[in-house]
Amino acid sequence: MGITELILLSFGLAMDAFSVSVCKGLSMKKLSLKGGIITALFFGVFQAVMPLIGYLLGSRFAGYISSISHWVAFGLLGMIGGKMIYETLTELDQEAGSSEYKLDFRELTLLAVATSIDALAVGIVFAAEDVALVFSVTMIGVITFSLSLIGVVIGHRFGSKYETKAEVAGGTVLILIGIKLLLEGLGILR
Repeated sequence: MGITELILLSFGLAMDAFSVSVCKGLSMKKLSLKGGIITALFFGVFQAVMPLIGYLLGSRFAGYISSISHWVAFGLLGMIGGKMIYETLTELDQEAGSSEYKLDFRELTLLAVATSIDALAVGIVFAAEDVALVFSVTMIGVITFSLSLIGVVIGHRFGSKYETKAEVAGGTVLILIGIKLLLEGLGILR
């Protein structure tokens, strides 16, 4: 696999993380550099570790992993998107919360897993090909981190103008990404 293919692959893998990062940025009433970096780190690290795990597993479990990954991603993204919409709508009845971004590490972990499952299959492909593994997973992680940080900033800029509507839209986008991944995994959508 050449450098051009690896860069394109890295961008492709990072797109789900970018989209979810935009959603996380929507929930920031005040842009938090620390929150943005930690969010991007979660996505970048998970996106780099999953191909490594896939490589180590090799093709031994490829059929099993690919047969359920779309269901796992659908469930996690649907649950988190629904929670985001519910919390936004119930917040309307309460006083305005703090403008400081609160990191929910459990939620970030679930989002990072859901958006990086497809990278597990890429690791299995890496096992079948002659690739520079450390360089490849580093490239995937760095590109995902960068795009995720950009996504948080973009989401915040949009979200600060439209707050509640943007958070509901962000939750809806997470659910739609989950549905898209499920339909692709079932072969209904290409």
